[in-house]
Amino acid sequence: MNEVSKHRNLKSFTIFLGGMVLSFGFLSLAMQTLPMGTSYAVWTGIGTVGGTLVGMLFYGESHDWKRILFISMILMAAIGLKLTS
Repeated sequence: MNEVSKHRNLKSFTIFLGGMVLSFGFLSLAMQTLPMGTSYAVWTGIGTVGGTLVGMLFYGESHDWKRILFISMILMAAIGLKLTS
C-alpha cells in the first residue's frame, strides 16, 4: 500500500468516524425533546433518504418517479410522526 492510499484511507475513516459521532450526537439531542421511537424513526429516515439521494445525485442511480415517490413517503411519515408526538 503506497502513501497516497494510506492517506486516503485515513481521511475516509476520519470523515466516517466524525459523521458517526455527529449523527449519534444529534440523535441524543433529539431524544431530549422527542420520544425515542419518533427520534429513531426520523434518524433512520434521514439516513435512508440521504443515502438514496447521494446515490441518485453522485453515483448515477435511477431517478425513476417511483423512487422519488417512496422517498417522499418516507419524509411524510417522519413529519407525521413529529406532528403527532
